[in-house]
Amino acid sequence: MKLLAFFIPLLVFLQFKGAQPEATGGNANVSLPQDSYTEESFQRLIDSSRTLQLSGSFQEALDLDVLILDEALASQNPLWIHKGYRRIAHDYLANDNFEQAREVLDKSMKYAKLANNTSAKGYAWLDYGNFFMLKGALEKGLQNTETALRLFETIEDSTAQAQAHVALLSIASEKDNLNDMYFHLFRAKRLHENAAPDALKVTLDQKAADYYYRRGDLESSFSYMKLAIETAEQLGFSTLLQPLYDTYGNRLYEAGRFQQAYDILRQHERLKDKLFEQQRQKINPNFSNEFQLAEYKEDIEAAETRSRLQAEIVENKSRLNNFLFMVSGCFLILLIFLLVLVRNRKRLIRELKLRNAKYLIAKERSEKLAKTKSNFFSTVSHELRTPLYGVIGLSSILLEDKNLQQEHKEDLESLKFSADYLLALINDVLQINKIDSNNVEDEDTVFVLRNLIHSIASSFEYMRQQNRNLFHFHIDESIPAQLKGNAVRLSQILMNLIGNACKFTEKGDIYITVEVLRLQDETVDLQFSIKDTGIGISKDKHQHIFEEFSQVDSHKYTYQGTGLGLPITRKLLYLSGSELKLESELGKGATFSFDLTYAIVSEEEMKAHHTEIDVSSLRGKTVLVVEDNRINQTVTRKLLEKYEMQCRFAENGREAVARMQQHSYDIVLMDINMPVMNGIEATKEIRKFDTTTPIIALTAVEVAEMRKDIYDSGMEDIIVKPYDPKKFVQKILNHLRKNPSSIPESSTSEE
Repeated sequence: MKLLAFFIPLLVFLQFKGAQPEATGGNANVSLPQDSYTEESFQRLIDSSRTLQLSGSFQEALDLDVLILDEALASQNPLWIHKGYRRIAHDYLANDNFEQAREVLDKSMKYAKLANNTSAKGYAWLDYGNFFMLKGALEKGLQNTETALRLFETIEDSTAQAQAHVALLSIASEKDNLNDMYFHLFRAKRLHENAAPDALKVTLDQKAADYYYRRGDLESSFSYMKLAIETAEQLGFSTLLQPLYDTYGNRLYEAGRFQQAYDILRQHERLKDKLFEQQRQKINPNFSNEFQLAEYKEDIEAAETRSRLQAEIVENKSRLNNFLFMVSGCFLILLIFLLVLVRNRKRLIRELKLRNAKYLIAKERSEKLAKTKSNFFSTVSHELRTPLYGVIGLSSILLEDKNLQQEHKEDLESLKFSADYLLALINDVLQINKIDSNNVEDEDTVFVLRNLIHSIASSFEYMRQQNRNLFHFHIDESIPAQLKGNAVRLSQILMNLIGNACKFTEKGDIYITVEVLRLQDETVDLQFSIKDTGIGISKDKHQHIFEEFSQVDSHKYTYQGTGLGLPITRKLLYLSGSELKLESELGKGATFSFDLTYAIVSEEEMKAHHTEIDVSSLRGKTVLVVEDNRINQTVTRKLLEKYEMQCRFAENGREAVARMQQHSYDIVLMDINMPVMNGIEATKEIRKFDTTTPIIALTAVEVAEMRKDIYDSGMEDIIVKPYDPKKFVQKILNHLRKNPSSIPESSTSEE
């Protein structure tokens, strides 16, 4: 594999059809068209890049290759894009970056096929062959290269055929198959015999030298090696000369021709120094670290070889001279080692400073984004929850009207249930980052499972009728009447799953099943199952549908959602210690199932849950509601007047401060986001002259983001809109009980 490591990069350089590089003897002068490229000008760019690589200007070649690919992509010409990706792939292969090289080679093949160009497809297969040869997978390399050769033969491209034979020659060489080596060498030379001196001729002479060397014909081998070196020197291909010098020098040494070996290796050393100096300030560290390390390693090996040669040449001299020579060699190696350490240290320091600078920039950007995100969530939360407050509040008030007709009551219950679900959905979407970090609050309530499921199903009645589906319910009779747990989370999970079943089923059946897995004294384990006879999901899409914002592909069904339903459902179940299971095949429907555990509500808890709140103490109490939204004012007023409380309103914080200075109230409900003066600033002003009146924050913003500011301002509690009326009244009662003398006898209330 050692020889293969030398010559595969050389083979990579050769493989561009008709690309005869200009002999520049160094860095190629590239003239770039400013407006547009023709086939000829684009090919000249590729020729120039190859010449830069062969002459040792790796960074310039890489920069030009990036330009080539950019221009190819801009042209939307698949043949040009194929060639651009080939150039980048060869850069990676030259640097032994196999992972990146394979990825880019796949793109090269893709565009070769799109171009439907036989030559391009042949070169793509040839690239695969060289890739597998370089990785040591010789059989795969052989198969791909033979495929390339067959394509080149169909278009009678002699240069391309010669390159394929050279690649097959390398495989035969690695297998030590002299007969195959001779066959491919003979064919390649015949195909390329009339061509002008180029890199391929250098390779052929080198391969001939290798063949005769293996046959034991040293004179023929050295003769061909000289021809290869002379051509490479003539063309100025420094990167080809370096391995040629090294191989030739070592073989001379093995043949006992020490002086000649010494001279050749000296030339090799000078060329390496020249290349190293050329690239020292130019090569991008991210691309060339491995190259530089290889250079240093070869420097040390070359120095050790030179030391041995010198020892052989002066073998007949005194032992003292030999000793001094060895000491000098060791000192040189130590000096090179120290130089490498110093350079690496300087490079690491520069990289560290650069990384620190980038880190500070990234930190500032992250802090700015975090602040922007916080403001966004707060604003969106307020804007979405505020109208929901009106919907939920008014529907709750209407449902309590004793004169409400039954048919309207059912519609209002569906409306309120849908609004409650939408609120839960908004809360989880706005706080999806909290779901990921397991920071979602888990609030347990008492509920009747059968009623909950039928309420959820009724909210899909319109969609069910539209798609002409039938609902089938099977709820285990042994399930206790009332359960305790997170009913809102269960509602959201079932809404997502039933909603999906309704969307992707037409003229079918939807089965909603709840079975008891285990019934104990205090808890019950339930298995929920939502089954439909809809379009189903193919096996390869089972994981994809749980990714955020993913959609089910179907030409028949045009429903488009957020793509968050199933991901949120899975995360909510994970927070509940469960998992979502899927059984489905394309065209055969789908079944989603999960298990959850709930507490069984005892008779004492049932009585306590249904105990009515004593609201008689609210009668006649005065409330200052600080709220700028008229609909929210109406909802709050109707709810409070139901308990015979007296409401007064202020539309901003400044007006609230003025009213508190003029009148006394039993309690204040303070909105946060208001014009003129917000609720936090208003509370701070009020607390300067009134420290006893309870003030409760009535807000639709994200409480987690503002909790500290709210309590620091002097407020006693927080009610998040839209709120549960029962909890709303309970909080007001709690704070009035803490301050029974909220209206002193000397105070006057507002009329």
